[in-house]
Amino acid sequence: MLLRNNRVFRLVVPFVFIGLTGLTQTSTSPAAGSNTAPPSNSTPSPTVNQPAGQPQSTSPQTQPQNTNRGVPPQSTTPAQSGQATPPAAQGQAPENDQGDNGVFVFKKEVEEVTLHATVVDEKMRLITNLDKNAFTIYENNQPQAITSFRHEDVPVAMGIVIDNSGSMREKREQVNKAALNLVRSSNPDDQVFVVNFNDEFYLDQDYTSNIKKLGDALEKVESRGGTALYDALVASSDYLKQSKLQKRVLFVVTDGEDNASRDTLEEAVKRLSGENGPTVYAIGLLGEEKQRRARRAIQTLAERTGGIAFLPKGLGEVDEISRTVAHDIRNQYTIGYKPTTPRNVGGYRTIHVAAASKGDGKLTVRTRSGYYAGQEPPPGGMN
Repeated sequence: MLLRNNRVFRLVVPFVFIGLTGLTQTSTSPAAGSNTAPPSNSTPSPTVNQPAGQPQSTSPQTQPQNTNRGVPPQSTTPAQSGQATPPAAQGQAPENDQGDNGVFVFKKEVEEVTLHATVVDEKMRLITNLDKNAFTIYENNQPQAITSFRHEDVPVAMGIVIDNSGSMREKREQVNKAALNLVRSSNPDDQVFVVNFNDEFYLDQDYTSNIKKLGDALEKVESRGGTALYDALVASSDYLKQSKLQKRVLFVVTDGEDNASRDTLEEAVKRLSGENGPTVYAIGLLGEEKQRRARRAIQTLAERTGGIAFLPKGLGEVDEISRTVAHDIRNQYTIGYKPTTPRNVGGYRTIHVAAASKGDGKLTVRTRSGYYAGQEPPPGGMN
């Protein structure tokens, strides 16, 4: 990820020079450089331009001259090195599953798969009054026992990922307004970051809930270059792992077909389909003249992750769509289960969730369609 702030670059150059001088002096040892890792061909994770409340984020000192998109930025943070181990994987004992009022509440199980599910009736109205017994979960067509259940508005970690290519110049003002209204309509404790992308992708605002900071980041409009949609989504998905919040969302707006990514659509979908991966809500400002492949791409990304792809006819619909997305996120069920198939049995596993309730008619549950077991690749890595 390239840095936009050249002044930061000038400030850190002397420190980088000092560091390199020290490295040169120590490299005369026979063992020096013997364990140097080969360059990675993976998609780099976003780089923080101006960290906001995230002292563990990558420091600019490590990045000022890294313009090679094939080399991931160096970092000592667990989330970027792939060394972070979630509490479930550490074998922590599960929390009590009932509160003082006897209501079944969310708890973290060892090797638990977490789903965020939206339920609608035949008229596409949200159904928000179901209990745990209304749901049935199938993994690879086998019924699974629900181990945790929650239905309440919980904070989410959210990446706002906006197309900054040349064709977006006249659309950004309304798109930016809609993105900010999404944040205003969401949980006030959400953690949000902003990524602008063209043929490169830039982390223009680290995690924050400050509307002004988010607005300033969205105003960094260049409107040039191509569209590296898949790379931007993969990098943003990796960056979500830095948040301690379990619920993760990517809100993406684009107006064209990807023409600059290293990742393919299939590779991007796989990366987004790791265990407890993000839900993608996508707005495609494609118009009738745009290729069918662009529509298919955002529909696939959204549907496979349990989100929605919107294809509005005009910019006037974008603001209302952003409010719809916020309403959807805040009215989901969080359901966990421990798969009957052991975690070490890899491969893709399909998920189907059904819901039934007297008086509500036929219900449809929208959630992710499956996941790759054990896939929690380190940020910047590729499977």
